[in-house]
Amino acid sequence: MAKYTCVLMDADNTILDFAAAERQALVATLENFSVPCDEATCDTYRKVNRALWDGLAKGEITRSKLFAVRFGRFLQAAGLPDNGNSQKMNDYYEEQLSLHAELIPGAMEALYELAEVATIALVSNGSLKVQRPRIEASGIGRYLDGVFISEQVGAAKPSAKIFEVALRELGITDRQKVLVVGDDLQADIKGGQNAGIDTCWINFGAEENTQSIRPKYTVGSYEELYSIVMEPEELENVGSKNRRHMGEG
Repeated sequence: MAKYTCVLMDADNTILDFAAAERQALVATLENFSVPCDEATCDTYRKVNRALWDGLAKGEITRSKLFAVRFGRFLQAAGLPDNGNSQKMNDYYEEQLSLHAELIPGAMEALYELAEVATIALVSNGSLKVQRPRIEASGIGRYLDGVFISEQVGAAKPSAKIFEVALRELGITDRQKVLVVGDDLQADIKGGQNAGIDTCWINFGAEENTQSIRPKYTVGSYEELYSIVMEPEELENVGSKNRRHMGEG
């Protein structure tokens, strides 16, 4: 039996390649609204957006407020006129974002392997209208036992509530056998800790952790995650196709 029999995974930049989706959606949005689309402008947007999502994780801003002010603050920071388009830009951007379902390289194989030994669910702070189409288009649903999106649940990471709802609906009672996996220290790791669940920080870029939040585990690859979730005899079966999900990879 696996060390962890339930893995609650973040979606963006853990399974879904949000960086790629964001880049394509942002370029399309800026071009549609005749806003300069150079790297400096895109960097300004990413910094403003990151600060807002960090604010959400810290309880400093609501989801609805984030989406209402995001592009207005970006335009102001970039020294560009709003022209009354900031809300329209956000709506267009969200529509574009929902069209991109690229996966992190190796993500499908990782879900295949993990789903052989554990209950797998996604827990995401992304918006419902963006995440649902992306999850469906990506094809990862076949390996998921549940999808929990903050907008639908009524709570966002790092609140313990979203994890509690997930565990209840999945029928999981032993939190010692549950692992929260994600790339965001503020949302995923702090959220898992708030819920009393072991955590694993996905750190594909080998970034330095400068925050006070300390995950139980840190991995730089999906293969490293296998060794945390699986028992030795299960690790020996990694790559074998003669199993429960044979033909679904």
